[in-house]
Amino acid sequence: MKFLVEVENGSEGKGDAPSVGPAYRSVYAKDGFPPPVPGMENCWDIFRMSVERNPDNRMLGRRKIVNGKAGEFIWLTYKQVYDLVLKVGGSLRSCGVTKGGRCGIYGANCPEWIISMEACNAHGIYCVPLYDTLGAGAVEFIICHAEVEIVFVEEKKIGEVLKTFPSSTKYLKKIVSFGNVTPDQREAVESFDLAIHSWDEFLTLGDNQLFDLPINQKTDISTIMYTSGTTGDPKGVLISNESIITLVAGVVLLLQSANEELRDDDVYLSYLPLAHIFDRVVEEMFIFTGASIGFWQGDVKLLVEDIAMLKPTIFCAVPRVLDRIYNGLQEKIRAGGFLKNKLFNFAYNYKLSNMQRGYKHEEAAGLFDRIVFSKVKQGLGGKVRIVLSGAAPLATHVESFLRVVTCAHVLQGYGLTETCAGTFVSLPNEFSMLGTVGPPVPNVDVRLESVPEMDYNALSDVPRGEICVRGKTLFSGYHKRDDLTNEVLIDGWFHTGDVGEWQKDGSLKIIDRKKNIFKLSQGEYVAVENLENIYGLVPAIDSIWIYGNSFEASLVAILNPNIAALERWAQEKGISGDFSSLCKNPKANEFILGELSKTAKAKKLKGFEFVKAIHLEPLPFDMDRDLLTPTYKKKRPQLLKYYQSVIDELYKSIK
Repeated sequence: MKFLVEVENGSEGKGDAPSVGPAYRSVYAKDGFPPPVPGMENCWDIFRMSVERNPDNRMLGRRKIVNGKAGEFIWLTYKQVYDLVLKVGGSLRSCGVTKGGRCGIYGANCPEWIISMEACNAHGIYCVPLYDTLGAGAVEFIICHAEVEIVFVEEKKIGEVLKTFPSSTKYLKKIVSFGNVTPDQREAVESFDLAIHSWDEFLTLGDNQLFDLPINQKTDISTIMYTSGTTGDPKGVLISNESIITLVAGVVLLLQSANEELRDDDVYLSYLPLAHIFDRVVEEMFIFTGASIGFWQGDVKLLVEDIAMLKPTIFCAVPRVLDRIYNGLQEKIRAGGFLKNKLFNFAYNYKLSNMQRGYKHEEAAGLFDRIVFSKVKQGLGGKVRIVLSGAAPLATHVESFLRVVTCAHVLQGYGLTETCAGTFVSLPNEFSMLGTVGPPVPNVDVRLESVPEMDYNALSDVPRGEICVRGKTLFSGYHKRDDLTNEVLIDGWFHTGDVGEWQKDGSLKIIDRKKNIFKLSQGEYVAVENLENIYGLVPAIDSIWIYGNSFEASLVAILNPNIAALERWAQEKGISGDFSSLCKNPKANEFILGELSKTAKAKKLKGFEFVKAIHLEPLPFDMDRDLLTPTYKKKRPQLLKYYQSVIDELYKSIK
């Protein structure tokens, strides 16, 4: 395989050799994994060394608010941020928080978030992101489980922290607002013998005191990052300094090998939650490079405006954001009139054809890039050269479209909190990697393990199996849960629970989730995530949740129709009504079910894999109703609980 080299599987594979595929690593690491960057022993060194190299570079920026309106970005340099970090670190130490202590950070991305994180890195304090999207009670659970002593919190989230009282006060001693503190908040906190400070107050607490920075080892924990399981309490993933600096070294080598190095004049828009590993490590890479990080206003409706003002060069997104961009562009194309439509489609097909034949995206249609696709590029600020999608699978038709029209490399990556995010990423100008997450990054070994109950064989002509990862980017275990650690970390291999399929070029396609399997009443196993990926290709739907159980012989589904597609169908059929009423229309139900059946036939699905009844849900699955995790994975038990009565009616309609 072009982008892989085979390596020793390890003696641990001998006992179950028939079920384990070969171990591979990136061809860019064929001579060994890259050593850490000289002088970089921990996360503090990432920032410290960058300050030494780039003291006057712009580092952190936010939009200036004038008369209630957001204006230009105002920037702090690397040296200015460094000075603030030292002040915050001194204040932390003056409060008695020392190496190995636990510091929570709670709120939307902002400069203070990064400054607080770097102060933790400097003094060997565990950074513990808090976020309420993990579900009711999650903030209280994390504070108590991680034994958080001090929490930095966005001004408008102070009330949420107060709701964790009194149980969290066993551990929590101090609250620091990123902004101001009201008299009522101060009174409420002090009534529990705790202290609360505004940001400006806190900065002065360490004045006139000197604290030496501790020696932070590679193996020391940098952060406890809590992940949202679909059931049960969040799990605290222990991530060491070594995991993060190993990832940095691997990404540096990967970018050099692909001729796409980050530069100190690169600009990044910080809007994906820093409480997730994806954005955390991306921002560590930008800090290492000496590049600039601008923060959004915190409102998804204003995201396009923030992009236009900042003009980022690298844009990271989750599929839901890219789906919105795709749908918005499709609407503009349809509204453009006959001639513009014809020109766009001709230009699109011409460039797509050339890219499929091996042309680099910048050489595939230079003229059309200037006269047709430049408007799309301007919509992303005009300077984006890399779009990176992660956290969930990106639909192939969306990826293909964006590769053509954005005039940028559109790459898809894969990783977990337990693997310190980036484990696979597709490569620039490799069109064959469309729909895959690319080959491994050059700092891990990867193998597939067969999953017999799902008929996935790691040693077949098309190797399929559970993705297992080995390397120094792996987590150090689950906090206070050795039992869970031992379930997934076996002989040095982390078992991801995701099912992958090797492609001929050495890229990997994510095809299923090991746990998302159930048996129908006739004894047939259904790999539901794979089916959702297939049915997700239907343009008339935005999202689908498929359900079945061992007491029923067929599958049913709840789905979110695509608004534009359903309204277009209604117009063609002369049916009136708003989107919600169309979703209740039996003819609309029949139309969507027919589209699903066409796709099922085209993909040669077995009879029991056909969805037999559907419910059209106008309201998208969301986190507010606890139906999705923060990374947009479906919470299947919660979906079943929420839609139980609907599911019952669907099965009645079949019978």
